[in-house]
Amino acid sequence: MLTLPTALRGAFKEPFGPVYTDPEELLSDASSEATGAPLVAVGDVVTYHLRRAGRPPSVAVIDGKTKREAVGDEIRDAIETGHVVEVANEPGTISRELVSALVDALAADEPTTLLVAGEEDLATLPAALAAPVDSTIVYGQPDEGMVRIRVTEAVKTEMRDLLDQFEGDVADVLAPIQG
Repeated sequence: MLTLPTALRGAFKEPFGPVYTDPEELLSDASSEATGAPLVAVGDVVTYHLRRAGRPPSVAVIDGKTKREAVGDEIRDAIETGHVVEVANEPGTISRELVSALVDALAADEPTTLLVAGEEDLATLPAALAAPVDSTIVYGQPDEGMVRIRVTEAVKTEMRDLLDQFEGDVADVLAPIQG
């Protein structure tokens, strides 16, 4: 398991990409960049908005919460659909189980929802490493909107550099991504 060190928390205050409040605009920008590439949503409310906009993510990573509070019934019922895989990931960490589930979900033929027991907040980092170049990762920026990341080699390097600063055995936790 990797643990986010207190000194690194500030690196997550600024969004890793453009912030959107309109899911249709986000999806339009994402589709103009990479037709057919996977769309990965990290967060319950983000997943809800993408599904309501008519574009269910290839992979959704949810934990039943938003801002540490349980999501309402409407959101929960809309996002816990299709192929659901339960995975454990403690708050402030990235587990090997989560990384492995992300890799499997990206390789699956059907859309997959990873229902995290714990917290999904840091899943954006391994998702960007596991997803193919030109994929889109969308995650929530509290009180601002949805952040869109187009996966590039530079983004993969940035995410790997951040993960290298976590406490724990990075090579072991990320082993499912390397093959």
